[in-house]
Amino acid sequence: MSIEVKIPAVGESITSGVVSVWHKKSGDFVNAGDALFTLETDKVSTEIVAEKAGLLETKAGEGQEVKIGEVVAIIDDSKAPSEEKKTEEPLEKKKEPEAEKKPREEKEKKEPPKKEKPLSPAVRRIVEEEHLESGKISGTGKDGRLIKGDVLTAVQERKSVGETANFPSPAAEDRQTQPETGRFTRKKMSPLRRKIAAQLVMSQQTTATLTTFNECDMSAVQELRAKSQEAFTKKNGIKLGLMSFFIKAAVEALKAVPVVNGRIEEDDFIQNNFYDIGVAVGTERGLVVPIVRDADKKSFAELELDIAGYAVKAREGKLKLEDLQGGTFTISNGGVYGSLLSTPILNPPQNGILGMHKIMPRPVAVDGKVEVRPMMYLALSYDHRAIDGKEAVTFLIKVKECIEEPKKLPLDF
Repeated sequence: MSIEVKIPAVGESITSGVVSVWHKKSGDFVNAGDALFTLETDKVSTEIVAEKAGLLETKAGEGQEVKIGEVVAIIDDSKAPSEEKKTEEPLEKKKEPEAEKKPREEKEKKEPPKKEKPLSPAVRRIVEEEHLESGKISGTGKDGRLIKGDVLTAVQERKSVGETANFPSPAAEDRQTQPETGRFTRKKMSPLRRKIAAQLVMSQQTTATLTTFNECDMSAVQELRAKSQEAFTKKNGIKLGLMSFFIKAAVEALKAVPVVNGRIEEDDFIQNNFYDIGVAVGTERGLVVPIVRDADKKSFAELELDIAGYAVKAREGKLKLEDLQGGTFTISNGGVYGSLLSTPILNPPQNGILGMHKIMPRPVAVDGKVEVRPMMYLALSYDHRAIDGKEAVTFLIKVKECIEEPKKLPLDF
């Protein structure tokens, strides 16, 4: 009996997606629960698994856009792996003389065949895009599996030494496959990138966005982290980062200026009395904003664990739709990329977004004297239709005060 593998519904507003990578090939025998392919939509990436065991026949290629409900593969559950072995083994025995069989078996005992370890979607995507040979890269993950850091290191090594035999240059391959007169390459935008583009344009067109700036001295937070890091890490199994401080500070500021924690809906203003904070995470596919739920009720350790968990899921393409929905306010840290100052764009229907930036030693006046302090510029973009300048500035000053005097935060470590 043949079973159709159809593109499942993954969200109310999602009508199509892209088969980004097949984890099984046409002709492979698959077991129930095996990951068949990764479906990339404008919101999330989802691994689609086999419902039953059988022989796989693919109907859609990698990179092909498919609609919800479309058949992309067929599984023949009348076939079993044992049948394939039975039909193949006699042929091998007939073809191979006994004189050649014994030396081959002795050689196989000495040199067992290398089994290719499975790659995660994120690692596979980098390997394919950068034209790497995964078998020639040393894995540092569990059981020697390749992790993202391994392949990124391989990419950097290739760039530093130039084109080698093991790592052919993608640029060289492009020159072979494209005409010499070609001055550009056209490729279709991914569903996520198209969604990001549409969302950003919609944000600019439907909100009255304004940005206000301030700066904060990071000395106290840095000292507190250095003092508490060892005990915090030993107790919770994770490091005490900066983001948890800014989430806590943002919650305190939202409580002090509630209008920032709301949204406009047609002619109504909706005031949120809960604090679900979005934390922007950059991935190879684009920017995603998973939500830290009930941030006001969580400890520093719980916040750090949530952030780390979302970061891993985002980079591996395993975020679920519910992980990205329902935030009331967003924090974006451009400082991790070296950004000194920026004007973050609102994430509708939210009223505000806080931009963090790079910590830079700068001379500042302290008690009438010039001192060099670790300073960070803060930016608050807000919807001026709902929030006045006074409220925006008050919010940003509250964040600044909580960071410069961490004792004003509910410290629990």
